[in-house]
Amino acid sequence: MKPTLVLVGRPNVGKSTLFNRLTRSRDALVADLPGLTRDRQYGIGRLGNRPYLVVDTAGFDPAAKEGIMHEMARQAEQAIAEADALLFIVDGRVGLTPHDKAIADRLRRTGRPLHLVVNKAEGMRREMVGAEFHELGCGEPMAVSAAHGDGVRELVDIALAPFPEDAADDEEEAGPRVAIVGRPNVGKSTLVNALIGEERVIAFDMPGTTRDAISIPFERNGRHYTLIDTAGLRRRGKVFEAIEKFSVIKTLQAVEQSNVAVLMVDAADGISDQDAHIAGFVLEAGRALVVAVNKWDKLDDYARERIKADLSRKLHFLSFARVHYVSALNGEGVNALMKSVDAAYAAAMIKLPTPQLTRALQAAVAKQAPPRHGLFRPKPRFAHQGGSNPPIIVIHGSALEHLPGAYLRYLERSFMETFRLQGTPLRLELKSARNPYASEK
Repeated sequence: MKPTLVLVGRPNVGKSTLFNRLTRSRDALVADLPGLTRDRQYGIGRLGNRPYLVVDTAGFDPAAKEGIMHEMARQAEQAIAEADALLFIVDGRVGLTPHDKAIADRLRRTGRPLHLVVNKAEGMRREMVGAEFHELGCGEPMAVSAAHGDGVRELVDIALAPFPEDAADDEEEAGPRVAIVGRPNVGKSTLVNALIGEERVIAFDMPGTTRDAISIPFERNGRHYTLIDTAGLRRRGKVFEAIEKFSVIKTLQAVEQSNVAVLMVDAADGISDQDAHIAGFVLEAGRALVVAVNKWDKLDDYARERIKADLSRKLHFLSFARVHYVSALNGEGVNALMKSVDAAYAAAMIKLPTPQLTRALQAAVAKQAPPRHGLFRPKPRFAHQGGSNPPIIVIHGSALEHLPGAYLRYLERSFMETFRLQGTPLRLELKSARNPYASEK
């Protein structure tokens, strides 16, 4: 098992910056704003020669008893319980604070290996910047600069020294990457918690609770997945805060990096134009898609029929995607939803043999020939696969640039039906043969 290093500290001391440095990524949101991180974020440590895991946590306040700060503290407590070693981050430029002392008291009681990290020490003498932190009783302070990398490699070596060097360094099969997307407060975090069977992310009755895109590896029925809980996407005109603008960027990046997106809509609020915009972005990214209509248990029969009619009218361009009516809070419909996720992933990653693709193309052309363009008729001749996630079919022939959009959609439907591609969009690329006499007069 890989040792797990958990980053703990009060808000805005540089935990997420250190997380990104250790994982050599930009997975954690970083800005000069306190309280940016709310859920715990996992990553693979890539700085150093030893395999390990890193966990970024929200600003920790052991005394918080209610509200969002209490939920953030619970997330930090769960991460501390999972830790093999704790990296207690303090701010060398601000100095020692009563908040630091409260956290130190809590961490000392855990009995886990504890390392005191004095961050933001660039341009300062190490022995001077760490002097006042000795009174925390957390061992020798180690001065580092997460932003510049000063002292970080030495910190990793010291933190990992007690653990055996033969820890397994093979990364587990990641499996499908599933992004949960939708408007704010539709139940995305509640669905994630229902899938993994614990309160892994904060589910709070307040729009905008999730700010980062949180990647969560888990196993279900013997199969590995990576769930990505994303921030809710508002209409562009309603995104004002800098934090929320960062969150939108992370959500869009999460969709791009996923294999399957689960679009959650709120049955109680109905299908909005923003739901269609989000679905359009997923479609533009070419990702497989499953639609989850949440809070279905709260509707009467009339409201349910109205929602189904709105789905057909406003999300008609998602005819390839399966729709599930679920209650994330009660766990209803979750098993069927994951079966559709598996099917959509299989369709997105399918390998299509060239002979079968060519026969399917020829059958579609024989059934309905392309319309003429002037004196000539475009002639699709053969096809092969050009990529996956989404499946790309490359069609070769002559004058294919003159195929109208309606005929290309007909070919898409033919391929989808022939190969039973449920849950993924399909893309066609056209390669027309060059006319050797085109340059002659």
